[in-house]
Amino acid sequence: MRSTTRSSVDENAEAIAAWDGPLYDRFVRFRHIVAGGLGQHGDEALRLYPPEPGQRVLDIGCGFGDTTQRIAALVGPDGEAVGVDAAPRFIDTARREAAEAAIGNARFEVVDVQDKVPPGPFELAFSRFGTMFFANPVAAFRNVRQALAPGGRLVMVVWRRRIDNDCLYRAQMIVEQIVGRPEEYDEPTCGPGPFSMADADVTTDILRHAGFTEIVLHRCDLPIMIGADVEEAIDMMMALGPAGEILRLQGDRAVHLHDEVRQALRSRLAELVRNDGVLGAASTWIVGATPGG
Repeated sequence: MRSTTRSSVDENAEAIAAWDGPLYDRFVRFRHIVAGGLGQHGDEALRLYPPEPGQRVLDIGCGFGDTTQRIAALVGPDGEAVGVDAAPRFIDTARREAAEAAIGNARFEVVDVQDKVPPGPFELAFSRFGTMFFANPVAAFRNVRQALAPGGRLVMVVWRRRIDNDCLYRAQMIVEQIVGRPEEYDEPTCGPGPFSMADADVTTDILRHAGFTEIVLHRCDLPIMIGADVEEAIDMMMALGPAGEILRLQGDRAVHLHDEVRQALRSRLAELVRNDGVLGAASTWIVGATPGG
């Protein structure tokens, strides 16, 4: 059983193992919810900073590749969208689905951006919730900056503060009160976590140290569907996000507490039920930056 003390190299290897293993399986299970909810924030980023026809675009942490496919459509046949992810299983799915959709100007590579990026230049580097899990974010963004063309741009969507993302924060607090955070665990962790870039000053400093300038953060508040009903929302919260990560790392040691967690979540999530499902507040930063000289 490992302790929580890690080097950045170990954390990076663990994060890849987590995303290529148990987290992939969980994202497949809840893809219909996650893609729809997170997709709205990605669409708003693409509206603010639209790719132009003929451009080459790097999609960082592309996951299943749905955003890469959308970018490919925006840049047209004379452009190219290159999706990268450190988890091979996500890339396998992205390649298969792009081939099935006969999208010829999208390609996918298994790449850890902290080590390298595909050969540039790219006019745009885009990421929808794919940059918060870097063990060494400065190194990763430095590699991205070096792959951008002069006058290029980085655009990414990252979570804002926990308290501004009510459904995720509620679930985390409930699990922490009932189960507690593990001090030791056998499962690989997902990396620094979804809120590692929630602070505007921290994110700005990371990008400045990586050589970016003209850094702008736009607040985006769009509610997201977290389940067709309360039970599905509970299932998702116990599988993904900060609450799901705590339960996953606790493993069998917390199984006897799952019913208590479900009951507490049921009480809190009932307040978010609407006619079309369970709707939770979601707040993100849409970050824009340009590479310095």
